[in-house]
Amino acid sequence: MSVVEKLSGIEAQSNIVSDVVVRFAGDSGDGMQLTGSNFTEATAIYGNDLATFPDFPAEIRAPAGATFGVSAFQIYFGSEDVTTAGDQVDVLVAMNPAALITNVKDLVVGGLIVVDRDAFTDKNLTRAGYKANPLEDGSLDAYKIISVDITKQVVEAVKPYGLTHKFAVRCKNMWTLGLVMWLFDRSRDSAIKGLTHKFAAKPEIADANIAALNAGHSYGETAELPVGVEVYKVPPAQVASGLYRNTTGSEALSYGLLAGGQLARLPITFASYPITPASSLLHTLAGQKEFDVVTFQAEDEIAAVCAAIGASFAGSLGITSSSGPGISLKAEAISLACATELPLIIVNTQRGGPSTGLPTKTEQSDLNQALFGRHADTTLPVIASCTPSDCFDVAIEAIRIATQFTTPVIILSDGYLANASEPWLVPDFEDYEPFPVTFPTDPEGFTPANRNPDTLARIWAKPGTPGLEHRIGGIEKSFETGDISYEPENHQKMTDVRKAKIDGIARFIPAQEVSQGRPGDKLVVLGWGSTFGAIHQGVKRCRAEGLSVAHVHVRYMWPLPANLGELLASFDSVLIPEMNTGQFVEVIRSRFLVDAQRLNKVSGQPFKISEIEKAIKAQLEAVK
Repeated sequence: MSVVEKLSGIEAQSNIVSDVVVRFAGDSGDGMQLTGSNFTEATAIYGNDLATFPDFPAEIRAPAGATFGVSAFQIYFGSEDVTTAGDQVDVLVAMNPAALITNVKDLVVGGLIVVDRDAFTDKNLTRAGYKANPLEDGSLDAYKIISVDITKQVVEAVKPYGLTHKFAVRCKNMWTLGLVMWLFDRSRDSAIKGLTHKFAAKPEIADANIAALNAGHSYGETAELPVGVEVYKVPPAQVASGLYRNTTGSEALSYGLLAGGQLARLPITFASYPITPASSLLHTLAGQKEFDVVTFQAEDEIAAVCAAIGASFAGSLGITSSSGPGISLKAEAISLACATELPLIIVNTQRGGPSTGLPTKTEQSDLNQALFGRHADTTLPVIASCTPSDCFDVAIEAIRIATQFTTPVIILSDGYLANASEPWLVPDFEDYEPFPVTFPTDPEGFTPANRNPDTLARIWAKPGTPGLEHRIGGIEKSFETGDISYEPENHQKMTDVRKAKIDGIARFIPAQEVSQGRPGDKLVVLGWGSTFGAIHQGVKRCRAEGLSVAHVHVRYMWPLPANLGELLASFDSVLIPEMNTGQFVEVIRSRFLVDAQRLNKVSGQPFKISEIEKAIKAQLEAVK
């Protein structure tokens, strides 16, 4: 049910709704991401739970008015727990015809559209693919519309500040933000503060944008708006007390890497090469030198991972990041790190593929690459984050495993997690147990092949330590001495030991738990990664209807939790939603001989709650 439907026929004093989905859409130069970010900050301060989904065009700067250049920002906020950016849109802000035609299909019947009437020129209509003006031909009669000459309003509002017409028009996103702030009873204080800071060196620009913001808000207060359109009240959510900050997955992952380095008592060397959507990790870490991190932008992907391996050999913690195409280039060097048994963190922020594919869209299609994408029998741990804030803990856990077992570890994130944001209850760092790395100094009995008998981790000695001088490399080494060995029996033993070390990690990770429901329910929805939010809400809604369905979400993709097979066997049926063609399904089927059913999506967009609900009900009907 849309917001407008919820409010239709309700007395003005009762216009309270529990949740809303708002989407801002316009040209990539219209400032939709800034608009959405400001509205998100105001909503977080208000106290609503929320989740966002910035949706960027693949083109760096598409022609103005082109449908493939539309940039959007969606926010779902409410008074209860919010774990996705929402399904259908309640309120759509469309700055031009291209934004309208590409997004109106997601608007609920009875929903509200806010448009800049000035942008609906013949040229823009033709470029967007409209044969007639939708504001005039009745095609939008199913919706409520606020059609405003926003461009004219903005130019008039900022006239006192002496801006050229070009710069004056650029303030229209703030005018629109002001109107939406009024519509949802949000405070403008945080936006005004942010604009003042952002344009501190150009106060006339700051003042003009603030004037536009206030003008949009005043318009909402004074204009005669369509029937049924009024200020919407979304009560604050009941959340645990504490310090919150709005964070994206990339920010949380960056801070988690820093925290993991501190807990391991290790300096960090982050070596990377720019690629969408992974580059933001480098941007964030580059400004955190006080946490003993060195950042290095290499000339290519191979140089980046090799530099990170060199850092680990020298006693730092090497970290590298990329997306699927870059991970392919790093594969040989990752196998070198497996052969040398050095700690290394590889972050894969997955995107739509193959090749360049959909560089700004999300996907989960690199799971097979992470699990099997190396030559020979080369296994390594793979863990996946499930929400933006979960990226923090996943990064710490990856560093713990990498240092405890002297192995490369792959972290799987994706474009949705990287760019989406949510309120994060900032943890108390004192609650995290340190796992300091101790480097050996005693040369008595030392060889680079020495191992921890419990974990099978190879000894990690700093080169240059007196008496511990050694060499390692990609050629097979003797199990006993670490010297080069071509003996067949030795290679068999080394291959078995390296595999046993990774398999044995299952003894040092938590048992798999049920997120919702209980073992023995008729159906379990088994997920991993960023499908968490949609699955959580879909299962929650189905359980509220009395359906026997549970939710299990896997963090440790390899090795899998030791009890996972037994847990899955307790359910009558297993459904696995993935943003790929069924990669985890094949792993579960082959590993546990479970007839898991697939729900696949590779559109570049995350799952909707309704898609999960529909699949749950269909699967329960099939197993009756």
